[in-house]
Amino acid sequence: MWEYEHGIETAATAEAIWRLWADVENWGAWNAGIQKIEIDGPFSVGTQITMTPPGEDPIPLRIAEAVEGERFVDEVSFGDLRLRTVHRIDPVGQDRIRVVYRMEITGNGADEVGPQIGPGITADWPETMASLAELALR
Repeated sequence: MWEYEHGIETAATAEAIWRLWADVENWGAWNAGIQKIEIDGPFSVGTQITMTPPGEDPIPLRIAEAVEGERFVDEVSFGDLRLRTVHRIDPVGQDRIRVVYRMEITGNGADEVGPQIGPGITADWPETMASLAELALR
């Protein structure tokens, strides 16, 4: 298994973060790693999201977990590999939350492939999360 986690603290509310997460079609407003994005139903377990990074092929993600105001998980499989991204909101104190993204790559070959592809997938998380928090504060 390969894993990576990044978190930021913010004064944004959990509700504001969740609203931005649930508004999938506008993820590009705070995530520069998205050229195009579509969702085929409600923001709930089982719904597919098709995300196209700039200059790359579309990636079909499935919402594997969704707990409003707390977390959602999207995942994609490539053969025997599964990439799960956990998006979580943790309360840290009065008027503060911590937004956490966690990537988990599992399956046959994850120990070899994870270090090769994981850092490229997660490289923009600090900027993406900062943009998300900034927009949530407005």
